[in-house]
Amino acid sequence: MHLAERTWPELGDYFESESLALVPLGSTEQHGPHLPEGTDHYIAQALAREAADRTGYLCTPTITVGVSDHHRQFHGTMWVEPEIFRDYVESLSRSLCSHGIDRIVYVNAHGGNVAHLREVGRRLHRDEVAYALEWMWDESIPTLVNDLFEQNGPHAGPKETAMIQHIAGELVREEELEAAHENGLSSFPHEGAFRFGARAFYDAIDNSDNGAFGDQTDATAEKGARLFEAATEQLVELSEWLAEQPLEDLLPKDHV
Repeated sequence: MHLAERTWPELGDYFESESLALVPLGSTEQHGPHLPEGTDHYIAQALAREAADRTGYLCTPTITVGVSDHHRQFHGTMWVEPEIFRDYVESLSRSLCSHGIDRIVYVNAHGGNVAHLREVGRRLHRDEVAYALEWMWDESIPTLVNDLFEQNGPHAGPKETAMIQHIAGELVREEELEAAHENGLSSFPHEGAFRFGARAFYDAIDNSDNGAFGDQTDATAEKGARLFEAATEQLVELSEWLAEQPLEDLLPKDHV
């Protein structure tokens, strides 16, 4: 069920029987010369909607801008400050809880959001408002990702390229795949990224002149379809598991 497409009486029927919501989140930021800036939120939205269609659970509108200032040197990247992002997601989540939602899956496709979504979940849990989990699609299927790509890359690499080839192939600049690979960074971490145990970089451009990592020429729509199906299955199983848990088991434990 997609919240934005329903009427309020229809949503009232949902809240009478269900208490789980899927909230897709991503970013609007550079993804090399070959992928659209909406890559992350396109992926998150597609996965959340597919899982909602398979399970009947509620899918909210997508949060399309996240914590992305580490890509700010590249044209078009948008971002909000971390504390604003956290407060916004928390406030949005509390609005869902006012209608009876008490468990949330943040369907995330942007690494820069991870720590902040976990902090929001911690706040909601502490206040006994909701049990909210951050779910990152590629972290749910690491073995498949590693099996499909020799040089994956943490950003704008073949895994994201393949997913967009599958979800919205018309948005991939296929003629730029080779340049993305040759002018980007093939493998990460590289010598110089870490010094004596310290992370010695802050921004994507510190490591990649064109903002891309990995071997994008290894991506295909067929591989993207395998990634999409495997990740969707994980999201469906997580949602069904979370919906089945007694609320009292999810709330904070009493003080000893």
